[in-house]
Amino acid sequence: MSKKIYITRKIPDIAITMLTEKGYEVEVGTSSEPLSKKQIIKVLKKKPYDAVISLLTDPIDADVFAAVPTAKLFANYATGFDNINVSHAKQYGVTVTNAPTDTSTEAVAQYSLALMLALMTRIVEADDFVRRGKYKGWSPTNFISSDITGKTLGLVGAGRIGLQLARLASAVGFSIIYTDVKRNEDLETKTGAQFYASIESMLPASDVVSLHVPLMESTRHLIDGRKLKLMKPTAFLVNTSRGPVIDEKALELALKKKEISGAALDVFEFEPKISATMRKLPNVIITPHIASASENVRNSMAKIAAHNVISFLEGRTPPNVITV
Repeated sequence: MSKKIYITRKIPDIAITMLTEKGYEVEVGTSSEPLSKKQIIKVLKKKPYDAVISLLTDPIDADVFAAVPTAKLFANYATGFDNINVSHAKQYGVTVTNAPTDTSTEAVAQYSLALMLALMTRIVEADDFVRRGKYKGWSPTNFISSDITGKTLGLVGAGRIGLQLARLASAVGFSIIYTDVKRNEDLETKTGAQFYASIESMLPASDVVSLHVPLMESTRHLIDGRKLKLMKPTAFLVNTSRGPVIDEKALELALKKKEISGAALDVFEFEPKISATMRKLPNVIITPHIASASENVRNSMAKIAAHNVISFLEGRTPPNVITV
């Protein structure tokens, strides 16, 4: 009897091809929108699936594992895995994997830099100004931007993405400082970055703060009202990590009171919901969680997710097992 794989929503065809070539029976969810936990449970109860490929929008916990006791692997089609309760998985004897890729690292770093530059040069504001018919001719005071050369980028998190962003940012004139749970000597050697032992000490020294930490209890609301007050009033905040790392209400207030100069968000605390206030603020750039949305990245992630499934079902340890 062939193994049965369920993929909660459509991902690149390369994954389906890899799995079907192994003789597996693959079923893909048809919804174009994120599924609720209730919807996931309902579909997983229909068949004795052997493995599930989940998306970062899928809430996976003990209730889901109990609904499909035959599935001993949940392969997350994402670098992050905060949507899966790994402790519950361990209780149910379920292996969890993720899909980190070098291409994703590069894409997110590039996108983070693009957001920083767009904020500081006010490109989005200027584009909207022209589109609304307000441009009446050149003026020496139109959209005065922040200089980039000589500014300091503060990285919160100095892993793979932080390192790549530091290399890109230093090339266009930023000085790099960073904070993390441990020092990254490779980052310091390659970019001349300076380590700060605490986020509280780093924030006042940063002209731009870029967040690159996973979502855990220790990082939820890492940026709150108190920390925003530590930033320069001329500083910018960029988030391409996970939405709940920022207390969004506190950020709205800081932006309205001009306690910081602006923010660029690709992720949101209550995603996909974005408050009306945030959408109206002129000093915010908001994009729909697309920092890693390149064809190369998506295909690479699909291959890794499928490879994790194949390795597991063939009795090998998948290369991307989450052991937290």
